[in-house]
Amino acid sequence: MSAPKCRLCSAELSHTFVDLGLSPPCESYLAADQLDQGETFYPLHVRICPECLLVQLPAYIPPEDIFSDYAYFSSYSDSWVRHARDYVDEAVERLGLGAESFIVEVASNDGYLLQHSVARGIRSLGIEPAANIAEFAVAKGVPTEVMFLGEETGRKVADIHGRADLVVANNVFAHVPDIVDFSRGLRQLVADDGHVTIEIPHLMRLIEGNEYDTIYHEHYSYLSLLTTQRVLATAGLTVVDVQELSSHGGSLRTWSTPTEHAGQPSESVARILAVEAAAGLDTVDGHEGFADQVGAVRDDFVAFLIECRRAGKSVAAYGAPGKGNTLLNHCGIRADLISFAVDRNPHKHGRFLPGTHIPISPVERLAQEQPDTIVIMPWNLRAEITEQLEYTRAWGAELVVALPHLEVF
Repeated sequence: MSAPKCRLCSAELSHTFVDLGLSPPCESYLAADQLDQGETFYPLHVRICPECLLVQLPAYIPPEDIFSDYAYFSSYSDSWVRHARDYVDEAVERLGLGAESFIVEVASNDGYLLQHSVARGIRSLGIEPAANIAEFAVAKGVPTEVMFLGEETGRKVADIHGRADLVVANNVFAHVPDIVDFSRGLRQLVADDGHVTIEIPHLMRLIEGNEYDTIYHEHYSYLSLLTTQRVLATAGLTVVDVQELSSHGGSLRTWSTPTEHAGQPSESVARILAVEAAAGLDTVDGHEGFADQVGAVRDDFVAFLIECRRAGKSVAAYGAPGKGNTLLNHCGIRADLISFAVDRNPHKHGRFLPGTHIPISPVERLAQEQPDTIVIMPWNLRAEITEQLEYTRAWGAELVVALPHLEVF
């Protein structure tokens, strides 16, 4: 059987980064009448390109099957909405944006970010492939085109709306299998003197923090600054600045401009490239050892849940994010170890987690059943969720995170 090919340079992907076995699509939440119909599980076998070093998951599932009707709504995270507002404030000040400016966000979801630029009177446009989510953005007053971005669609949008002073692509760069065509779409959207900002979970932080639950089928690429530069260069975009963010366990925000107008990159670009090289991310060998870390996390989490069951403790999960489904399926967790999950997103209520079939309920169920142990699935929102769960002190609940390592608090 021939090895898959790199989506950036077409080299054979013969090196494994980590193999998590088989898992269903992480956002394929089930209705009750689907539980006995069978599910399709796909490999989560992540490879690293020996030539360009792009860490990647082959496109086992086409993006149209994942994103055309989507269950993730950004606005249900208060901290993420604040993050978006702060970004808009910074970008407006940094670039001097105003009433004559134009901002485009790709993968604009439910308008969580562009609502802030619209409120400032800045002409804004979202590009969102999920029609069900785009409806919510439009209801907020955020004009939205329903489509996937590529070079051709980017050109069409620019022909209709003009080119943007700022193109935003937050946590979408890793979600496209044809990352080169997507990058060329970004170039089509941005004015020659404009900027493109991209936020990506940082591969270096993923490795350091054992953040393997961020590996799932809709995350096709796992990016360092080095590989991000290489991808954008294929589309004529040059990274001129980079910021380190705490979101999603450690992210990067890159600022790029069309290459022909790019000045000298900031000191931050050279600094982070040097830090990545020191961590070994400029070699294939430097990526080894992550699989052993993942195995240790799995063993500790499963042992903890089994001990809870033996002690007669009831266990629930807070949050039903896609990333949690990677962790639960890799660990072989079922409803005998975690009896139910709760989530603030009403679109998930009454449904079941893919693969594990753990039922999802409104948050109010926690107060009704008062479980002894609550596992926080979106560990990246630990501070926000811990504050929300302050009331569980009344019955002495313990809170738990499995990542970056097992912790009970």
